[in-house]
Amino acid sequence: MTRKERKEKYKCSVEYTLSFIGGKWKPIILWHLGIEGTHRYGELKKKLNGINHKMLTQQLKELVEDGLVNRVEYPQIPPKVEYSMTDKGMQFIDILKLMHEWGNNN
Repeated sequence: MTRKERKEKYKCSVEYTLSFIGGKWKPIILWHLGIEGTHRYGELKKKLNGINHKMLTQQLKELVEDGLVNRVEYPQIPPKVEYSMTDKGMQFIDILKLMHEWGNNN
């Protein structure tokens, strides 16, 4: 589905935005990558209390496909993969900071 088709699917811009970052895990993944910088898979898994391998892999794959996260695979043994934010993904940091502030205050 193209970005235009995806946008036309939703009647509200908030709904469209949530199609990128909705759910329990995506905002938390984006928070860690955006605030703390590049992480390897295992580092992210340790920070996300309660997430399983399948869910983390799926969420990262979707974030990469949506252009919010970069995935760099290094050709070595054992394999090394790093995840970082794209410029598009960094656009969500202000929203996530507001969510963080709200959570601290309430």
